Amino acid sequence: MLKKTLLALSFAGLAFAAFAQQPGIKRTPLQKVEFPDGYNTITAIAEVPAGGAAGRHTHPGIETGYVLEGELTLLIDGQPDKTLKAGDSYQIPAGVVHDAKAHGDKSMKVLGVYVVDKTKPLASPAP
Repeated sequence: MLKKTLLALSFAGLAFAAFAQQPGIKRTPLQKVEFPDGYNTITAIAEVPAGGAAGRHTHPGIETGYVLEGELTLLIDGQPDKTLKAGDSYQIPAGVVHDAKAHGDKSMKVLGVYVVDKTKPLASPAP
């Protein structure tokens, strides 16, 4: 049992580290809580430089966030593109392909909260 728990924690840590280094985006992990049962709730700051993009990807759970600085275009498959500015919030359903692009000539920064299946990678690239 202890081996399984340590393996799961190692896998989740590697997935979080890999996601934190995704090209085009800088993520600063702030907190990780194993809650609710079977999930991790992860809070992070995500930054995309002017003209940059996070890249199309998915999460094995929901993402919700708040724009701290700048403006971004949020592209969620199946929904119209949204332009968000500092003070706006957003939600992305589990497993839905999405991307965030810095809008204008400034970088953007968001506070993101991810509630994800702890047995899966935090994010997976999408075509």
